[in-house]
Amino acid sequence: MFDINLDLLRKYDRPGPRYTSYPTAPQFSEAFGPTEFWQEITESNSNGEVTDLSLYFHIPFCDTLCYFCGCHMLITHNRDRIEEYVDYLSREIELVSRLQKTGRRVAQVHWGGGTPTSLSPEQITRLTNVIHREFELTADAEVSVEIDPRGLTREHLAALRQGGFNRASLGVQDFDPAVQQAVNRIQSYQETRWTMDTLRELGFGSINLDLIYGLPFQTEDSFSRTLDLIIGMQPDRLAVFNYAHVPWMKKHQQMIKLETLPRPDEKLRILKRTIERLTEAGYGYIGMDHFAKPDDELAVAQKAKTLYRNFQGYSTHAGCDLYAFGVSGISQLQNVYAQNLKEMPPYYRRLNEGQLATSRGYKLTEDDHLRRHVIMRLMCDMSLDKREVENKFAIAFDDYFADALMKLEEFRDDDLLTLDANTIQINPFGRLFIRNIAMAFDACLDKNPSTRNLFSRTV
Repeated sequence: MFDINLDLLRKYDRPGPRYTSYPTAPQFSEAFGPTEFWQEITESNSNGEVTDLSLYFHIPFCDTLCYFCGCHMLITHNRDRIEEYVDYLSREIELVSRLQKTGRRVAQVHWGGGTPTSLSPEQITRLTNVIHREFELTADAEVSVEIDPRGLTREHLAALRQGGFNRASLGVQDFDPAVQQAVNRIQSYQETRWTMDTLRELGFGSINLDLIYGLPFQTEDSFSRTLDLIIGMQPDRLAVFNYAHVPWMKKHQQMIKLETLPRPDEKLRILKRTIERLTEAGYGYIGMDHFAKPDDELAVAQKAKTLYRNFQGYSTHAGCDLYAFGVSGISQLQNVYAQNLKEMPPYYRRLNEGQLATSRGYKLTEDDHLRRHVIMRLMCDMSLDKREVENKFAIAFDDYFADALMKLEEFRDDDLLTLDANTIQINPFGRLFIRNIAMAFDACLDKNPSTRNLFSRTV
């Protein structure tokens, strides 16, 4: 455990990227479209290397609107509309699978949203059957799904398990009734506990719970009561996110009144208490928002320096090409990022034309590859071997990153990291500021400082 300095939390609480990619999404361009992505897929499948794949499926539907939500989602109860979407997801799967080199297998699958469990059990089975028909999964593939316990049935979970899912992430946010009422997400402890117990009974190997701090009416004491309930449920992992209040980007967040949000100091005390309670309960602090039991694969991968980040957050599957399916999904190949169209009518039209659904993207430069590697290793390992970077990219580290190293001096002076001739080592308390530290190596922020306001706050 480390001492938590509230003054430093205040000092470094500023907007910044989460670095699920570098460069980040604001740098994507509409000049990169379906033709460019098609060419990149063809090139990536024509080289001699046969790498594994990671597949992401975006299910945008929700039954009710959570006022805090920052996701790309759609409120609907129209089952025909959901069925139509599954039709087009199936078309996209078939299109992309036919572009892949024979022998490529899938090591990771993730369904996100929205609410993937807004699909009926029959639709879940239908979609998993298409995936298994078009792609071969490895024997130890990590197959995960985001679950909303509200309105869930055992049949939903049984269909997921039968379809190969072995990991689940449950949205909780907060169990306090006043908080739930203020954000329009009424979810009892009992239905959440039933979902966890049923998942374990069905053989799911890893369960994550999502919490959010900074929501209306939260206090240090009220969130502590939620933490007590969560710790009693013994999830394998936890993600504790900082609520990003951006009503100019997400209009429905206007339903949350500013005066109901915890004041900055109260919010920081909630974060401090959260870290203390979870680490006392035996969870390791992976970095950023993530905690895991010591024997969890995330914690093991971090110790082995094989942890990785992509658009789903921390991952144990480095080196996979990531293909994203559905509206707004972002694919990541070795040299490019490609984002799908965000609205359903143009997404459907594109697939009807037999084309990829790409709306914008980005092709990395040599400098981007270098900076992505540095940021990735800092975010995952909480350290950086300068000599390894020099050998990999044929640079003189201190010369190439002279400006970045000057920016790091402030963090060194605040005892958040240690700098020497060969390494950058993040100190235990410095893990809380890893996004701020990574920003020192982000050339895009210096070129386009206005994009900083597009990101959530770092603390």
